[in-house]
Amino acid sequence: MNSILHTCTHSNDSDFSKMTDAQTYGAIFAYIDHLFQIIKPKKTFYMAIDGVAPRAKMNQQRARRFRKAVESEEALEKAIKQGLETPKEPPFDSNAITPGTEFMAKLTKNLKYFINQKVSSDASWQDIDVILSGHEVPGEGEHKIMDYIRVMKAQPGYDADTRHCVYGLDADLIMLSLVSHEPHFALLREEVTFGPRSSTKSSDLTKQKFYLLHTGLIREYIQLEFQELENEIPFPYDFERALDDFILIMYVIGNDFLPNLPDLHLNKGAFPLLIETFKQAMRQLDGYLN
Repeated sequence: MNSILHTCTHSNDSDFSKMTDAQTYGAIFAYIDHLFQIIKPKKTFYMAIDGVAPRAKMNQQRARRFRKAVESEEALEKAIKQGLETPKEPPFDSNAITPGTEFMAKLTKNLKYFINQKVSSDASWQDIDVILSGHEVPGEGEHKIMDYIRVMKAQPGYDADTRHCVYGLDADLIMLSLVSHEPHFALLREEVTFGPRSSTKSSDLTKQKFYLLHTGLIREYIQLEFQELENEIPFPYDFERALDDFILIMYVIGNDFLPNLPDLHLNKGAFPLLIETFKQAMRQLDGYLN
């Protein structure tokens, strides 16, 4: 039984800069349908647009967008001084994709029309539950999705073998999928290219490469990492609780809401250092951290 949960919360400013609203909405709908055809959900298709984020994330977004605006202005001034050709149209304002804006209100309205059109004309959309959580519903898309999964798990008769697939590039999706404690969870991700190849990305969806990250395999690797603790800690070993502790300590490297602790950076070996420190602490504690 498959359950796909799709979060359309990510967008590249350059994708929208030379498009009209109608072209933008059309591109979004084509991409959603493409993702749908890749996974072919059998039970639920959940689309979550970012609503109002928690205050910590708001502060982060404001700082990032302000910094980007300043950098864009400096880059434009530098290009003018050097006599380079500059774009004639104004750059896309990323504030337009903030919850509550006219752009997002129109997007939600058009998404409802798109869903009605697909359900009435496409047989593959007709035998499943199609859910849309728009920008007017508070919370980031991935967190609304996880809330939905938790509610479904609490229902009597929930099938423990339900398979979930979430689309998105955010690294926090890995931790969110692990904290669900669902054994069959996958993340659908596009191939990300860096350097010169990144600017030659094709607009042809059929040429875009996608990958599935199976977090069930990550669970198995974490289980192997911690299995030595089973006979070394002074309290009963429970992998699911050890997993919760693992996720908790990973957040000190930083996430969407918390800054990383000083000098704890992934490229400085913070990950293995935290794992070993956690193991040593567990051998001396009288219970789990979380």
